[in-house]
Amino acid sequence: MDWTEVLGFATGALCVLLTVRQHVANFPIGIANNVFFFVLFERVGLYADAGLQVVYVVLAAHGWWWWLRGGPGRTAAVVTRTPLREGVVLAVVGAVGTAALTAFLAATTDSSVPFWDALTTVLSLQATWLLNRKRLENWWVWITADLLYVVLYAVKDLRLTSVLYAGFLALCVAGLVQWRRSLVAPVAGQPVPVAA
Repeated sequence: MDWTEVLGFATGALCVLLTVRQHVANFPIGIANNVFFFVLFERVGLYADAGLQVVYVVLAAHGWWWWLRGGPGRTAAVVTRTPLREGVVLAVVGAVGTAALTAFLAATTDSSVPFWDALTTVLSLQATWLLNRKRLENWWVWITADLLYVVLYAVKDLRLTSVLYAGFLALCVAGLVQWRRSLVAPVAGQPVPVAA
């Protein structure tokens, strides 16, 4: 058994569990997770996923700050919905980013799955951006990415990591349910009734 994968599994599971609970300690645990997965993905030729881990460290610093000081009057951020304009921008950037990264990986690496590596990377970046901003929709993007990751890692014979992402998928559903309960309107700051 590969200890890098085991440590990635443990820190990844703890990070997502803390995120579901909206605990800010998810960020330092997530940074440790990024280090373990960078080493693992580099070794198996998932280069976009390896590079993604470096970006995650930078985004974790942003998210850590935002969760503590990104709310009104530099208070702790609260869960809100993604504004339509932000959603449209993310969709367009996602499509262009996936196409560009696929072409780059196909031309410059020996990746056997450049499109899937690119797509999951772009979805993960979008989900992280939304998570950092405490947008409820981050969970839907993570659910989509994690479904793809379960298959991708199984194909790459990263069985433990595939199982981890199946667990992430379950945690994402739990996160969606829990965050919906604490959803507040972005302007009024009042709870928004959400149908069960």
